[in-house]
Amino acid sequence: MMVKISWLSRGRHRLAFVFLLVLVAVGICVPVLALLPSLSSHHQSLPPPALPRDEKMMSRRFYIKDDKFWKDESPFQIIGGDLHYFRVLPEYWEDRLLRAKALGLNTIQTYVPWNLHEPKPGKFAFEGIADVVSFIKLCQKLDLLVMLRAGPYICGEWDLGGFPAWLLSVKPPLKLRTADPAYLKLVERWWSVLLPKVSPLLYRNGGPVIMVQIENEYGSYGNDKVYLRNLVTMATGHLGNDIILYTTDGGTRATLEKGTVPLYDVYSAVDFSTGDDPWPIFDLQKKFNAPGRSPPLSSEFYTGWLTHWGEKIANTDAEFTAASLEKILSRNCSAVLYMVHGGTNFGFYSGANTGSDEFDYKPDLTSYDYDAPIKESGDIDNPKFKAFQRVIKKYSAAPHSLTPSNNKRKAYGPIKMQRTMSLFDLMSMTDPVDVITSTNPISMESAGHMFGFLVYESSYISKKSGNILRIPKVHDRAQVFVSCLFQDVDGGVLRYIGTTERWNNQPVSVPTTECTFNTTSLFILVENMGRVNYGPYIFDEKGILSPVYLDGEILHGWKMIPIPFHNLNQIPNFSFEMQPTEKRSVQFELTKDVHQKEPALFTGAFSINSVEEIKDTYLSFNGWGKGVAFVNKFNIGRYWPSVGPQCNLYVPAPLLKPGRNYVVIFELESPHVDLLLRAVDREDFTCGSNDSKVNQL
Repeated sequence: MMVKISWLSRGRHRLAFVFLLVLVAVGICVPVLALLPSLSSHHQSLPPPALPRDEKMMSRRFYIKDDKFWKDESPFQIIGGDLHYFRVLPEYWEDRLLRAKALGLNTIQTYVPWNLHEPKPGKFAFEGIADVVSFIKLCQKLDLLVMLRAGPYICGEWDLGGFPAWLLSVKPPLKLRTADPAYLKLVERWWSVLLPKVSPLLYRNGGPVIMVQIENEYGSYGNDKVYLRNLVTMATGHLGNDIILYTTDGGTRATLEKGTVPLYDVYSAVDFSTGDDPWPIFDLQKKFNAPGRSPPLSSEFYTGWLTHWGEKIANTDAEFTAASLEKILSRNCSAVLYMVHGGTNFGFYSGANTGSDEFDYKPDLTSYDYDAPIKESGDIDNPKFKAFQRVIKKYSAAPHSLTPSNNKRKAYGPIKMQRTMSLFDLMSMTDPVDVITSTNPISMESAGHMFGFLVYESSYISKKSGNILRIPKVHDRAQVFVSCLFQDVDGGVLRYIGTTERWNNQPVSVPTTECTFNTTSLFILVENMGRVNYGPYIFDEKGILSPVYLDGEILHGWKMIPIPFHNLNQIPNFSFEMQPTEKRSVQFELTKDVHQKEPALFTGAFSINSVEEIKDTYLSFNGWGKGVAFVNKFNIGRYWPSVGPQCNLYVPAPLLKPGRNYVVIFELESPHVDLLLRAVDREDFTCGSNDSKVNQL
């Protein structure tokens, strides 16, 4: 076990007042969570007692027969779309669902991310953006059915594929997505909380949930049938035997052989590339379902595609995509649009992919627009929405609602930012009980710090010729600083030395320092840019994951100092606003060293005169480097315009208020030369350069 120690008491009182003022918009991690119910002792727990049901409810059935879906006593064609409640503010759920309904959809499919709902072991959250029950009930209010993708793994370009990051800290290490008993026990604990909430919402019980998916594209990962059967047993134990459980796998024989469950009552759906001939794939699908139980369903019909940092924004042709959908619907087959509305990866939850190895790392954008027919901001006045709507109207039996207009946006103009706190100041104010000491660096997960940033501190004797620093394995990006920590002339000033990255791991040359006490302090700020959510390298720990070498020798004696920015399912514990002052602006003035790149907090504000003036907006980060942004204490996500393609972060109107609206950013590299942000009225995916090394992630 690591020992927690006091650290950097020097300067605490001097900075206490400033720190309190800044953190109102950034926050200390305080989860909004509930207590854990008791854990059942075995997988085959009985379903909850059935409630008395009236005659109308007794007639409600959603089932499969004659290779068709049936709703009550009529054949039913699923024309659905993925719309994820956790990527949309709750205040906008109804707006986005109404737009999906106007497109002609009759069904909404959504994942349930375990990590959003159990961010700490045994502590559960089902409030605010995590209120999946209210989202499902809202779907029903709008006469939309629901297909629920309960995981435990979801992929979805979401951090760790929806797994809680604390799973990576369990010892001995868990074998995720297998029949590992320790892993299955934690899945059972999670589902014993989730699925009883789902049971009253099943279609047979008067709710809108017609199907529940277990796992996701498992055939692209493993071949553990014992694991899949365990999930089926758990699910039916809570939901009963007449719920349609389903799997989704790529439409190839190899993936279906590995990812399907050879049981009569588990339905196997398929996904495949848009434009592929669907009929051979649907014929193959039949071979992995029981006779008469294979209604053709593309459970992920791709309307667009994801985008990583350093790539050009993904776009697909509207007419081609709509024609591919019509090919499926025209023969009474079913399809679920992935995505009908992508939304936003708020907070630190955006995921990542890998290429040929774990160092070939590809982090996802904050925007999850996906080139879907309903854009990130909800806009539907676009060719793709119109093309899809035209096709769906031919085949949908549901009455079509009026198409709503686009939500209004507003450009609130320039926002003058002030530098209010340096990285050193943030470290100085970290609660001593949260600082960990260890002989060697430990991972973020082992340090109990799951998201954002962790500082690793050590010390060394500087050579007159300088030193060479090497970190063989860092996830994901490390900025290196040195300081004569106890020397009055520059105490509290960090000197930037260089950066090394997971995808471009290079030694860092450390120039000589002339510290009074002959000992130089070394600080390495490591950023977690999002855990891998798909593929063989999903066990993606963050931080420094190897020894650190100085001139070929292992450097021992480390402190791990967390930077406590809050995530999506956490709230700040301060209730007053930060007011930048001229005095603090002078106190924290940047060093004149042109090579100085010490990360810092910058704060600004803009005013809105009335409720009527509150509209969606975007923050433009053109001219800034890299970091994370908060608006009125809400973590709106990561920005990186120097790499692109995303220049602007979406700010939904519900985050704003009449009066002063506060923006706090943690800038890692180089602030705008005039310290200006701009609140603009449109998205922008034109940042970055074509020769960016991140293109090779």
